[in-house]
Amino acid sequence: MTAQLEAAADLSAFNDEVRTFLDERLTPELKRAGKLCAGIYADRPVAQEWLAILNEQGWAVPTWPTEHGGTGWSLAQHHIFQRELLLASAPAVTPNATRMVGPVVIAFGTHEQKEQILPRIRTGEDWWAQGYSEPGAGSDLASLQCQAVRDGDHYVINGTKIWTTHAQWSNKIFCLVRTDNSGKPQQGISFLLFDLDLPGITIQPIISISGDHELNQVFFDDVRVPVSSLLGDENDGWTVAKYLLQYERGNAFSPSLQVRLEQVRKLAAAESDGGGAPLLQDSAFAQKLAQTDLDLRMLEALETKVFGAAGRGEPVGAMSSILKVRGTELRQQVTEVGIEAAAYYAGVFQPAARDPGANVPAIGPEDALTAMPQYLNDRAASIYAGSNEIQRNIMAKAILGL
Repeated sequence: MTAQLEAAADLSAFNDEVRTFLDERLTPELKRAGKLCAGIYADRPVAQEWLAILNEQGWAVPTWPTEHGGTGWSLAQHHIFQRELLLASAPAVTPNATRMVGPVVIAFGTHEQKEQILPRIRTGEDWWAQGYSEPGAGSDLASLQCQAVRDGDHYVINGTKIWTTHAQWSNKIFCLVRTDNSGKPQQGISFLLFDLDLPGITIQPIISISGDHELNQVFFDDVRVPVSSLLGDENDGWTVAKYLLQYERGNAFSPSLQVRLEQVRKLAAAESDGGGAPLLQDSAFAQKLAQTDLDLRMLEALETKVFGAAGRGEPVGAMSSILKVRGTELRQQVTEVGIEAAAYYAGVFQPAARDPGANVPAIGPEDALTAMPQYLNDRAASIYAGSNEIQRNIMAKAILGL
């Protein structure tokens, strides 16, 4: 019992440390930008400023091994940290570098690659885009056709990548390319890391239905990339890709969704402008809110179990697919009740939701500003990182043996 009390006291002290740090270092401008971000991640100028502050504290890459700048925190500490970031409305930093390419460089990179790449991720000097999906290869990623042909000390790349998040902000890209067509599709793929300002690269924006510019299409026309850009072995990039996808699909959804749901509850508890009864008094809506809350608690329990196993060194495997499916479904469910709580305010175009510095006053409650953009953006949640239909196929094969 004494040990349990000491552990609880340590976690309470850690929680206080995180809150103090956020109170002191998260500026009002960063906080507002984080609160009004209706997309998945904050734009680079905002996110880079916040990442630099985290790096100064030693918290930029908390999940990395300590020898590469990680914190060595327990699972409970990681959970506390993420929840406090969300409660404080800290800007969401794109995970392309910190939680995706960083871990695979640690796992598969040469000493030189680690020395060159990892420090610049922590500082935000390099901003990374993910070159995975193509117009004809999304969830069926192994069918990709972006080709890299060996020419002396270079690969020559031709093809295109689509849905490339933050390519307009990035100076680097990690890219899956086809280097061999002779065997099974998965056997001829290589994993390359290279600059995005090379000759022959064109980036075209894709504006989402919410009006946000997070996505792009990237075209490669005889782009020459040094062979030293190869991560892992040639034609074995699928091994690297699968390792990375466990990080992309296996993130914790419940902390952010619980914070979002609390914002929805606050919105629904307010009286209408005309003095009408709060929506929360409507029994049907209250039941929907309660069911969503219960679903999130069950997801949190599942995430705790899975991440606890991962922390003990046990393989995650298809469990990352389970978390991805349930997490994205609940992400959409939360935005749906958010739209209902925002009511007619959700249908109003709000410049402040696009630009925190917009000189236009908000119409209605501030918590309603991002209700519609979040709802529209999250329609894609069940598609990106491997569609939920594909994830169910993975689960059926790996878990049920079908």
